[in-house]
Amino acid sequence: MKKRWIAHVDMDAFFANVEIERDSSLKGKPVVVGGNPNSRGVVCSASYEARKYGIRSGMPLFKAKELCPSAIFLKPRFSLYREYSEKIHKILKKYAPVVEKASIDEYYLDLTGCEKLYGDICTFTLSLKKIISRKTGLPCSIGLGSNKFIAKTASKRAKPDGFLYIPHGEEISFLSPLPIGEMIGIGKNMERRLQEMGIKTIGDIIKFPLSFLINSFGRFGEYLWEKARGIDFEEVKNCSYRKSLSHEMTFTKDSEDKNFLRKILAHLVENLCFRLREENLRTGTITLKIRYSDFKTVTISRTIEPTNCDTKIYKVAKELLEKAYTRRIRVRLLGLKFSKLLEENFSSSLFQDKEKKENALFKGIDLIRKKFGNIIHLGSFLS
Repeated sequence: MKKRWIAHVDMDAFFANVEIERDSSLKGKPVVVGGNPNSRGVVCSASYEARKYGIRSGMPLFKAKELCPSAIFLKPRFSLYREYSEKIHKILKKYAPVVEKASIDEYYLDLTGCEKLYGDICTFTLSLKKIISRKTGLPCSIGLGSNKFIAKTASKRAKPDGFLYIPHGEEISFLSPLPIGEMIGIGKNMERRLQEMGIKTIGDIIKFPLSFLINSFGRFGEYLWEKARGIDFEEVKNCSYRKSLSHEMTFTKDSEDKNFLRKILAHLVENLCFRLREENLRTGTITLKIRYSDFKTVTISRTIEPTNCDTKIYKVAKELLEKAYTRRIRVRLLGLKFSKLLEENFSSSLFQDKEKKENALFKGIDLIRKKFGNIIHLGSFLS
């Protein structure tokens, strides 16, 4: 089998570092992106100086302020972050034959066969890290290995602003001593369950036969067995067109406050609708995801007349929330996904005239947000 070279590029504290790159006076200071700390919002991103105080993404802003009163709180500018994300994507596509944009700040590169072009792949990947820094002013961490799982695990270990190569054949020795909680795909609930079985490190999984793991965890048992051995056959894929858009937020403190959940939902709608319009897309299906404090996850979907208007989508999303949130238990995660995406192609019929006007209105709001930041919100978000 041909030796694979897979890299994972992860932009460090992306939103916060974009703000620091735009304003050098912020360098070396605890920066928190999320908005007014006196509002009922959450942290979107925090610089590593802020993280030293225990501030993390998804944490309520008032809690972040309690941890670090001297922190600088900034309103998120998602359009600006997407501009930088696309710039990084274009840089990577210039140097790598296959680039998969996994999220706004993560990219997989398949460099298999590039030895003929670049020589030593490790040396080239390090030079690519310097190119990204020089052209964007942003730090990143890169993991390099034989597959996507190893590359991403390596990039996490390399943070911040680092590089880690896991030589081919040394995957198990790299993974074995790592705490089980560091395995990609394992949440806190599963981590506790594994620890109760005596599985403290990734290497401990290897002690159990595949049949036992499958009997205990179903199909996820096979995932554990493979990943503990550094096995991952998933390919890096060039994304020629987008199939869906999604965004979710995990709260540092679980909540059963419906007003808070509606505000987070409005934030998700604004963010995703903005992205739809930027890419001239409309969504035909909305999916809401709720994860409770006991880790039970509920998803509910609805197919709609394709649109990218905030108000229409928020109305449906709020109805889904009311329908899905039936348990008297706190919520730890709220997510939203748009699928069945279509390109904007309004007909000239009278029926579509109102949709055109609404689209023009929100695109006008988008221009204001690009220039002045996200200062205009859905009324429900501010209530």
